[in-house]
Amino acid sequence: MHQNITESVNDSALWFDEFFMLDQNSLSDQALGEARIQLGWSPRSRDLNEFENRLKLRYKLPNLKNRVDLVFSDYDDEIADNPLQNTKIDNRSERNRFSLALQWKAKPDSGLSHRIGIGRRLQPFVKSRFRSLLNINHQADIRFETSAYYYSNDGFGADFSLLYSYVFTPQSMFRFNNHFYYRDSTNDWLWQHSWQHLNQINDKNALITGFYMEGLSQPTYHLQEYLTSSRWRINALRDWLFFEVEPFVMWRKDEAFSASYGVSLRIEGYFGQT
Repeated sequence: MHQNITESVNDSALWFDEFFMLDQNSLSDQALGEARIQLGWSPRSRDLNEFENRLKLRYKLPNLKNRVDLVFSDYDDEIADNPLQNTKIDNRSERNRFSLALQWKAKPDSGLSHRIGIGRRLQPFVKSRFRSLLNINHQADIRFETSAYYYSNDGFGADFSLLYSYVFTPQSMFRFNNHFYYRDSTNDWLWQHSWQHLNQINDKNALITGFYMEGLSQPTYHLQEYLTSSRWRINALRDWLFFEVEPFVMWRKDEAFSASYGVSLRIEGYFGQT
């Protein structure tokens, strides 16, 4: 099954790449693709129907000198990768379910990228993003990222994040992340802060313990939700197969900040290579 899906992903990459051939005699055999599929269930007290389904496809196009990627996903990349991404503030889990875009860079290793495509209920959009990494010393670094975008119906938006990482040992790391999203439709900021400790137990097992907060800037800077969790990630059965178990406790403003207990169960498959 894994081989068939991988071959299908790579065949699709070659098919897309053919559109950009300048010489019919120089068909590239270097085009490759990758697919990530994740299925999950996050039941908690008061809500047993929190399901997570994610699909992302990315194709490298050598005929465009590896400066252009074709990206398809059923979720919005602007959502930070933390457990609060599945909450329903502003119905983000329902709005940002599909994106198809071309992403290009002036140079393959450039920190500045641009994207054009359709997303958020088939709205045409354009987006520019800049990433930069500052190494403080051999143990600490700061990653800065900012982007601006325009959707045909939702209007302008922007986000920026500042991630501080500190490596205690080759197997242990601390991260502190601040992420802000500006939304033109509501003229406010959605903010997220998180603290994480990452521990690589061995080549197959890792543990991520964290505390996460999320809120809004209007009418005042206020908290909407916070959560603490411990995620165990294991690579088992196959090299391309990953499992996650993440017990958590959540407090939400619309639930009077009463504790809600739950656990996230996920399975993720990786197909292809780039």
